[in-house]
Amino acid sequence: QRFDQAIKFLENGKYLRAQDEFSSILIQGSGTEYGDDAQFYLGEAYFLNKEYILAISEYEKLTRKMAFSPFVEEARFKICEAYRIESPSYYHDQTYTEKALERYQEFLDDFPNSKFKEDVISSIKLLRKKLGRKLYETGILYMKLEEYESAKMTFQLVIDLYYDTD
Repeated sequence: QRFDQAIKFLENGKYLRAQDEFSSILIQGSGTEYGDDAQFYLGEAYFLNKEYILAISEYEKLTRKMAFSPFVEEARFKICEAYRIESPSYYHDQTYTEKALERYQEFLDDFPNSKFKEDVISSIKLLRKKLGRKLYETGILYMKLEEYESAKMTFQLVIDLYYDTD
């Protein structure tokens, strides 16, 4: 009954209530048939509430503790998506962009025939474009500073690393 109530909270956009319910279910019944479901949907509640870092944490718990769950593939995809969403504009630190790319590649390696494959490939292109632009803009900055050798090296890196981007 609690699980059904938590699902209703999730469906009705009451994400904080859903988080509370799923957390309670996990405390009381992580070893039951509802354990992996509650873990996944707790991650979903955070994801839908735009608390992406917390969602990643909950999805990670599912993938580590319940590796045979039918939710693992989708949880791994959602981890990638959360990192992509947290990835800032190109002129900021790109740690989340790099994590997203790494996780997307791992996802493709582990689930080559996934239903999410096209979304993954599209996201990888978008993230690589962002990293390429950041490096390109660094080259422009070197030119403005009249550091032409550094600019040349940077532009060569853009060509070498991001040959598939604009």
